[in-house]
Amino acid sequence: MTTFAPNELEYCRRLIHETAGLCMDERKDYLFESRLRGLFEEFGLKNPSELVQRLQRPESTDLRARVVDAMTTNETSFFRDVHPFDALREQVLPELIEARRDRRQLDVWCGASSTGQEPYTLAMVLRAAAPELQSWRVRVLATDLSERVLTKARSGWYSDVEVGRGLPEELRVRFFERDGVGWRVRAEVRDMVEFRQMNLTTAWPPLARMDIVFLRNVLIYFDVETKKRILGKIHDLLAPDGYLCLGTAETVLGIREDFRPARRGRATFYTPIPVHVG
Repeated sequence: MTTFAPNELEYCRRLIHETAGLCMDERKDYLFESRLRGLFEEFGLKNPSELVQRLQRPESTDLRARVVDAMTTNETSFFRDVHPFDALREQVLPELIEARRDRRQLDVWCGASSTGQEPYTLAMVLRAAAPELQSWRVRVLATDLSERVLTKARSGWYSDVEVGRGLPEELRVRFFERDGVGWRVRAEVRDMVEFRQMNLTTAWPPLARMDIVFLRNVLIYFDVETKKRILGKIHDLLAPDGYLCLGTAETVLGIREDFRPARRGRATFYTPIPVHVG
């Protein structure tokens, strides 16, 4: 396969930004060479020029989706950066449970679910840390841009290596069962999670009022204006006493003024500041 010409790389960068809002500068051009290589044989393409020509055809929706999927980072693991989950279990959940005793309902959204480890981690924390929630209506919505990773997530099946990355032994014993050469999340946890395809940068479908939103390690890929729009929608979606959790390298500071930081344990969450009209 020949290398991409500068104009072909520019087209691909623009396609990724317009479709998924992802900002990829010239320093990441090497990723197009490595991540798109597998698509050439699959779609019968001879070189990057033919790829770009095909992408420009109106009927090439599947190829465009596959290119965006290939360029999306899906790094994840169970209990990744464990401090937010510790804080969720020890402080955030007790606060919300006390505040929701009359309604007996809790809605959680994982906005970048990838292959499912994070939403299943959230479900396990909810299941293990607060037994009384078993009599509540508890829902974990898990969304991602990539239908490919969502298919794996819905299966709930993980290899020994994937299970070995961050999952405590006691939770593996309690919430997983052996399935062939890997492990499958037990139905009691899988049934708590609804996986749905969603593009954060386009119009959102109707969503429930959320008590907790995990949107970790996603905003770093967007420009400032896209971050503002996404965070504004989350502000409108969060309950007044709800919590937003971002990645350790992410912040709302300097982007939105309608959130305040809320330190819980060794993690920082954000809570919405009410917007007063009139």
